[in-house]
Amino acid sequence: MGKNQGLKSIMAIVLGLLAGALLMMVMGFNPVEGYKYLFQGGLKNPERIGNTIATATPLMLTGLSVAFAFKTGLFNIGTPGQMLFGGFCSIAVGLTLDLPKLILVPVVVLAGVLGGAIWATVPGALKAKFNVNEVVSSIMMNWIAYWIVYYGVPKYFKGEFLETESRMLSDNATLKAEWLSNLFKGSYINLGIFLAIIAVIIIWFILNKTVLGYELKAGGYNRFGAEYAGMPVNRNIVFSMMIAGALAGLAGAIQYTGNSNIMQIGVMPSQGFDGIAVALLGANNPIGVVFSSLFFGILYVGKGFMNAAVKVPPELADTIMATIIYFAATSMVMDKIIRRFKKKKDDKSGKTTDSSERVVEK
Repeated sequence: MGKNQGLKSIMAIVLGLLAGALLMMVMGFNPVEGYKYLFQGGLKNPERIGNTIATATPLMLTGLSVAFAFKTGLFNIGTPGQMLFGGFCSIAVGLTLDLPKLILVPVVVLAGVLGGAIWATVPGALKAKFNVNEVVSSIMMNWIAYWIVYYGVPKYFKGEFLETESRMLSDNATLKAEWLSNLFKGSYINLGIFLAIIAVIIIWFILNKTVLGYELKAGGYNRFGAEYAGMPVNRNIVFSMMIAGALAGLAGAIQYTGNSNIMQIGVMPSQGFDGIAVALLGANNPIGVVFSSLFFGILYVGKGFMNAAVKVPPELADTIMATIIYFAATSMVMDKIIRRFKKKKDDKSGKTTDSSERVVEK
């Protein structure tokens, strides 16, 4: 993340926290105490730190999914459906196959990744072939995934006591590791965090160090310019959505086989939509996404503790997050307006930039 973008994200957090403090005072709460317990809730001891990391892990991947799509000129609002379908595939494989843990866990994770990638291929192909807006098609895919899970779980994987949830996965099919949980004093942290970090490194490398990453960004920056340069733009659109979907599918695999070991019907995973906020605060940069997801993880885990300690409603933490997102989005919009104004000013003054000299923004 560039220094300017990093400073803007920090400023958005500061302004959001200040707005939250004012709201606490208006509601009759002490903001110092409120924030004290909010951050203690996420960082007070090893167990809470582990829970924060576990909560942040799916957010890290959905944020990375959205950020990767943004970098390539696409808006992947289909992360909830990709995450849900990827998690469903992982649950289905985990409940169907009876294999040793060393073999079953990679298969379960791979099923989630492939499920998310397949689910994102449809809006990608529609965008490439017929120029269908990926926002519309990916939202439709979200609800198709929702109803598939709504039907599939009670029909084929019904739980022993409730029809609204699947059977529990055996330990052989989960990402839970006793040594890691013990390291964080009983936290529900799991091996998913290592998979998420590996995914961040791979995406950073693809975007910044490979020809493929350059072509994907070039197509998003200027589709017609990329086509003129001989790049396979349509293929890259599909490929970009597949990668974004695979990341969201991995988030689903981790959520449903790591953070929990069942899947409930009638629930669209909020981490999918929250990934948009994570990507926005992280300036659509893989490294920035790591820090923004951890920050959101602290807020998610800490708001319950804040409510228990000083009775501050947990909805206030959601309001703080929304305010932070507002300030982050405002800074991005202002940046675009300023750039456009400068460009028009340069054009009027006779300054031109040859298309061959343009560099794709990193």
